[in-house]
Order: sequence, then C-alpha cells, then structure tokens
Amino acid sequence: MKLEDRQEFFRRLQAIDPNPTTELEYQSTFELLIAVILSAQATDVSVNLATRRLYKKANTPKAILDLGEDGLKDYIKTIGLFNSKARNVIATCKILLEKHAGVVPSDRAELESLPGVGRKTANVILNTAFGQPTMAVDTHIFRVANRTGLALGKTPLIIERKLLKSIPQPFLLDAHHWLILHGRYTCKARTPNCPECIVRDLCRTGKQKGF
Repeated sequence: MKLEDRQEFFRRLQAIDPNPTTELEYQSTFELLIAVILSAQATDVSVNLATRRLYKKANTPKAILDLGEDGLKDYIKTIGLFNSKARNVIATCKILLEKHAGVVPSDRAELESLPGVGRKTANVILNTAFGQPTMAVDTHIFRVANRTGLALGKTPLIIERKLLKSIPQPFLLDAHHWLILHGRYTCKARTPNCPECIVRDLCRTGKQKGF
C-alpha cells in the first residue's frame, strides 16, 4: 500500500474513533495486566464478565494472592484455559510483590518474564498503559494487515515489524486499537463487511472485489 493510501487509511479510522482503546474493562495497570492475561484465546466480553466479579473482591497483587489458586478459579472458571491462567496469575502476583513492590513494570523484558505474559501481552500493556507505540498482533490485526495490504507476512512478528515501519508516525500510537476494532466489527474473518467498510477503496482485497 502506498504511503498516501496508508495515511488516508488511518485518517478515516481516526475520524470515526478519535480516541480508541481496549474493550477490556480496567481501572489500573494491574487490572489491565490480569485482564490481558485472561483474554488469551477468550473474548473480551467473557473476560469482562469474570473480572467485574473478581475485581470487586480482589484487584491488587496481594488480594489476588490471598485468594489462592483455587479461590481465583471460582471467579474465572467461565473463561477458557482457566486452570493454567489461574496458575499464571498467582505466579505473576508473587513476582510483582517480590521483585516490583506490587507495581507492573514498564520494561518489555520484565513484563515478558511474568508467567502468562508473552510478546503480544507485553505490547498491549506497553501501548495501552504506558503510551508506547507498540503493535500487539492478534488474530484480527494479522488478518487485517494481510487482507488490506498494509503489511504482508506469515507470522505475527513479521507483521508487527512491518506495521511499525509502514504506519505513518502520527497514527502509530493508536493504530493497534483501530486495527483490532476494524477486524472485530468490519473486516471479520468469515464474512467481511466490505460494502460498508470505510477503507474498502484503499484495501487490496476491496479493489479486487471492485470497490
């Protein structure tokens, strides 16, 4: 996609959503971290339903640690992979208390050292909580990048690196959220809503379909 098309692509997404953010519900960086860990292979809706209950009871590393693994499972058992996620969350809370005084670190390496936190999760935290221009490539961004022609690649890391280079700087901070939302509600996996897509004339697939 040419530079002028990339600029117009994000100008249009910005126009309809000037201040995009995650659909996960949180009130602190710690709450966001736990929500993102829980969201792996789960919907934001299911995570929000669980954390609304959980955070009323425990929303700090110590409070969740005091619940214990079994106690935590009672709150997150409606989420996929809840057994392994409970182990990871408890282990993460221990590390946060022992090594970081209960504060979520803003360093990538320290984030990725936490159980249940990989590159994608770290990128979400760095972008959403700490305002760093990172790109957390989930299934939506991976699909949108390849389908539109913004970035072509066979792995999330390749797509991440290409997007960071190709997205015009003024849009880079919020691009992660725009692309996820576009993939979630318009450029859907099985039935993309091309007729109502506001960037269809800039998209390589849209052009192939004659938009």
